Amino acid sequence: MQVQGAIALVTGANGGIGQYYIQGLQAAGAIRIYAGARNPGSLKDIAATDPDRIIPIPLDITDEALVKAAVEAYSDVNLLINNAGVGFNQRLVADLNFDKVRSEIEVNYLGTLRMCLAFAPVLKANGGGAIVNMLTILAKISFPLNASYCASKAAALLATQGIRAELASQETLVVGVMPGTVDTRMSKDFPPPKVAPEEVVRAALQAVIDEVEDVYPGEQAQEMQAQLLQDPKAVEKWMAGILAS
Repeated sequence: MQVQGAIALVTGANGGIGQYYIQGLQAAGAIRIYAGARNPGSLKDIAATDPDRIIPIPLDITDEALVKAAVEAYSDVNLLINNAGVGFNQRLVADLNFDKVRSEIEVNYLGTLRMCLAFAPVLKANGGGAIVNMLTILAKISFPLNASYCASKAAALLATQGIRAELASQETLVVGVMPGTVDTRMSKDFPPPKVAPEEVVRAALQAVIDEVEDVYPGEQAQEMQAQLLQDPKAVEKWMAGILAS
């Protein structure tokens, strides 16, 4: 899979990482970028920088009708980037709000799954292509201060693995991107270290080119992945200790 010459669709294109995906795809030579957002008007400024390639589209990944309409209208896509996500920094016992939990599940898990299922036939028809799912290293270990978000991303990670297995026969690459804390508005209250969104995008797009299925952008994610491989229970206990600090 080459990003140069690709026709990409990015969900959550107006979010903290979304606009960096648009810029990264431009730089890598994608010939068309469908930039999905609930309010596509929010993308008018970035679209104006390259109107021949950047096409804002109305897309809410929790809305079955809008996803179906996107499949019908943008059937030339061969690179799907599932970037849309939401998080509310909730603990599971002390301050859980079930409406917010449902929102995290609806967007982070079910929305991502819906997009993968909807566009799988499109990608097959276009030679296989690739899916990039924006996850987090916290899909592999719970951070108790943001545990409901972690749970939704863990579901998305296992879905990514299942989708990868099922789409292998149609030669669709499925990439899981698992950074640590990304330097966006969503993480403004979190302490450093933080990985720059540009670095996350570079790593994700390079993974597509190199056919790497799991990528961990940034030093924090790489170190945590190594620790999880060595002693996952120790990492869990360390994370739990944050509540007492």
